[in-house]
Amino acid sequence: MRDQLEDAALHRDDGYGRAQKHIQQTFPKRFYAETGVAETPEGWAVTLDGKPMRTPGRKPVRVPTRALAETIATEWAGMGTHIMPNQMPVTRLVNSAVETGPEGAAALRQSIHQYAAGDLLLYRAEYPTDLVAAQEAAWDPILVGLARRFEIVFQPTIGILHQQQPATTLARLAALLEPEDHFALASMVAITGITGSGLIAIAYRHSLVTREQALTAAYVDEDHNIRMWGEDEEAAARRADKIADFDAALALLARLPGAPSA
Repeated sequence: MRDQLEDAALHRDDGYGRAQKHIQQTFPKRFYAETGVAETPEGWAVTLDGKPMRTPGRKPVRVPTRALAETIATEWAGMGTHIMPNQMPVTRLVNSAVETGPEGAAALRQSIHQYAAGDLLLYRAEYPTDLVAAQEAAWDPILVGLARRFEIVFQPTIGILHQQQPATTLARLAALLEPEDHFALASMVAITGITGSGLIAIAYRHSLVTREQALTAAYVDEDHNIRMWGEDEEAAARRADKIADFDAALALLARLPGAPSA
C-alpha cells in the first residue's frame, strides 16, 4: 500500500500537455546548444559546443566516416530540454562499440558465430503446413544466397534437436566475420539478437537480403501465431521497439566502409 501511495504522489502532476516531473528527473538536462562534427587523426568526432563527445565510460567517440558522425550529431541536435538515450539508438549502439573497442571484437564475432552455428533458419517446423511453407519461403532464399556466394553447405533439420553443421561450414562463417571491425560487429550483434539469427546478420552485411526480407524471416513464427490468434498490444509494442533498434543497426552499417547495398 505504501508503495502505491508513493507512486500516486509521484504521478499526481501528470496529465496531458504537462511536463512529467518524474521523467525529467530520470534524464539529465541538455547542457549544450550546438552540435557538429570534426575530423581528427583518430577518425571523425561529434562535438557538443565544440567539445568532442565521450561515451558514458568517458572514452572519446571516434567513428570511421563523416556520415556516421553526422547521424550521431543529428540525434543529439534533436534532443529537447533533456537528453533521452532511448531516442538516440545509433548513439547508443556506437557508444557500445566504442566501449567494447577493437580488443573486444573477438567476443562479438564469437557471439554471432554461436547463433549462426545453431541458427533459427536451420530448425524447421514439421507442421502445420502453412507455417512450413512460410518458413521455406522466407528462410530458403537466405540459405541459398549464402551457399552460392560463399560455397557453404547447410544442413537444416526438422524439430528442435541439435543438428551439428559441417566443420567446413563453421570455419567459413568464422572467416566471414574475421575482417569486420568492432563497429560493424556491434551492429551485427544487434541484428543477430533482434532477429534470432546470425545468418541473417551475415547475409545483410553482404547485401544478400533486404531489410524487409530480414524482418519477414525473423518474424515468420510470430506472424503465424498472429494469423492464428490475433495480435497482442504489448507484443506489438515490443516488436516496434525491436524494429526501431534493428533500423538503428542498419543505419550504422550503412555508414561504414563496405556498407551493404540491400
